[in-house]
This record gives sequence, structure tokens and C-alpha cells, in this order.
Amino acid sequence: MSVGEIACTYAALILHDDGIAITAEKISTLLKAANLTVESYWPGLFAKLCENRNVDDLIVNVGSDGGAGVAVSASSGGAAGGPAAAAAPAVEEKKEEEKEESDDDMGFGLFD
Repeated sequence: MSVGEIACTYAALILHDDGIAITAEKISTLLKAANLTVESYWPGLFAKLCENRNVDDLIVNVGSDGGAGVAVSASSGGAAGGPAAAAAPAVEEKKEEEKEESDDDMGFGLFD
């Protein structure tokens, strides 16, 4: 991310947190107060984004799309479902093996 992109993100979040309407002029004012110079198109882009989207939803759903692709490929049928279904039991078997290898099996404890 560029400095302009990050600065406008923080400015938009500050405005949203204070309950102030997010506009390009207000983002620019915050950036000037912070002694930041960004390309002139960044404040307008962020204002347009915040105008069309609910900022609360954007905050709550940060990174939520990353896991969706995995869930879709694991639940899809055909050849892709076979290896994905076979990989899941292998993980469970490894967990069981790790449980078997505990300090109790070695014949001594910490305070014996």
C-alpha cells in the first residue's frame, strides 16, 4: 500500500469514528493537519468508496473473503473434493498421534 492510500484510510476511519460525513474535502483537511501530502485523486476515491459502502461493514468484514475460497473448493464435488476430503482425516490422525506422545508415556513426571 502506498502512503497516500494508508493516510486516506486512516483519515476516513477517523471521520467515521467521529460520526462526520466522509468527503474528499474533509479527508484532505485531515491530511493537511497531519502534514501529509498525497496524490490528489486519493481523497476523492476514498470518499466515493465510503459514500457507496457501509464503513461498519467494511471494518467487520476485513479479510473475510480469504477463507471463502478454501471453503468453496473443499465443498465442491468432483476431483477437487476427493483430495480435500482425504487431507482432512490425515490432519486428525496427526493430532491423535501427538496426544499419544506425552510426558506420561516416558515414565516420569516433573515432580517425581
